[in-house]
Amino acid sequence: MSKMDNTKKLNSFKKNYKEFDKILKILLIIGITIISGFIIYAFLTPRPGYWYLGILNYDKKAENYPTNVAVNESIIFYISVGNYLNRDFSFRIEILKGDNETVLGPSPSLNATSFVNSSTITLLHRAEWISSAFNISFSQLGANQSIIAELWEIPSVGVRRFYDVVYIRLNITS
Repeated sequence: MSKMDNTKKLNSFKKNYKEFDKILKILLIIGITIISGFIIYAFLTPRPGYWYLGILNYDKKAENYPTNVAVNESIIFYISVGNYLNRDFSFRIEILKGDNETVLGPSPSLNATSFVNSSTITLLHRAEWISSAFNISFSQLGANQSIIAELWEIPSVGVRRFYDVVYIRLNITS
């Protein structure tokens, strides 16, 4: 190979390298712009809200729930609701009693007897609510009896909407 051919190849290589360098810089700028856009979107998008529904024992704690109760023995409990939905939340609590025939799941309870309904309560964002004491008893023996609390949203306009359910299973003994 002659010196002239080597010089041409070297110049061609330098030219290709400069073009590759330009394309690489453009791609890096585009990549940084896209990633920056995702980061800004993540910071500016509000986090999805949440709520909680819980049953508290007679000491207003989420522990030591009764499992065996005598017939006609009073069971005292409280319901707690927390609103972190990034908006006001109007709701109603329905307390039900269930037995072996009661179907419990992520929807309203089936084959349960309504015991009491709360009035409509409105919680501001980041507010928490604890009910006054509920006092319930069972008059018949049986395993798998249930105390059920359902949370229903009561919007200012529109139809009420089921939100959540919690329950305690009890064995009613003599």
